[in-house]
Amino acid sequence: MPYIEPRIYLASHSPRRRELLHQIHVNFEVLLFRNPVRGEEVSEAVVPGEDAQTYVQRVTLAKAEAGVLRVHQRHLRPHPVLAADTTVELDGAILGKPADDAEAAAMLARLSGRSHRVLTAVAVADENRWEHRLSVSEVRFRALDPGEIRRYVLTGEPRDKAGAYGIQGRAAMFIEEIRGSYTGIMGLPLFETAQLLKQFGYPL
Repeated sequence: MPYIEPRIYLASHSPRRRELLHQIHVNFEVLLFRNPVRGEEVSEAVVPGEDAQTYVQRVTLAKAEAGVLRVHQRHLRPHPVLAADTTVELDGAILGKPADDAEAAAMLARLSGRSHRVLTAVAVADENRWEHRLSVSEVRFRALDPGEIRRYVLTGEPRDKAGAYGIQGRAAMFIEEIRGSYTGIMGLPLFETAQLLKQFGYPL
C-alpha cells in the first residue's frame, strides 16, 4: 500500500493555533467555510447560567462535530478533526471576544491589577469517536493606566481575542505572573493536544 502521510484537519482559522501546530510538526489542513451547509456554523453565544468550563467545552465539541460533518459532506479523505476554544473568566463572568474597541477597553480595565482564569478546551474527533481535554491557567495583570489601555486597543490586537488580549503580542508587558500553560493561554495547549493526537494514532 502507498504511504499516506499523517495529517489532521484543523477546525479553526486562528493563526496562533496554526503556529502552535507547526511548532510540534503536525501536518494539518484548515477546514474552510466554502459554501457552508446547514449545521456547519457554530454559535459561540453563552447559554444563560452557563459557567466558563461548561461553555468552552460545549463550543469546542460543537466545532469538532461540525468539522467531522464537513469532512463527510465534502467527501474529503478521512482524517481526525481538531478543534479548540478559549475563554477568559473573571469573578465567574465569561469574557469572550470584544464586540468593539470600547468593550475591549472595558475588559482590560476589569483585568487591570487582578488575576483571572484562561480556559482552553481542545477536542479531536472522527466519525467514530471524540475525545477532549481542558487546560485551565491563571494570569495576573499588573495595574494598567487608561492611557496604555487606549494605546493597546488602538493597535487592533484585542479585537479577535477572548478577554481582549493576546499573551503572545504586546499584552505580554501587562502580565505579571502566569500559572499553567502558556500555549493554553495562547489558544492551543500543546501538552493536551499531543496527548489527544496520540490517542488517535498520530505519531509525535
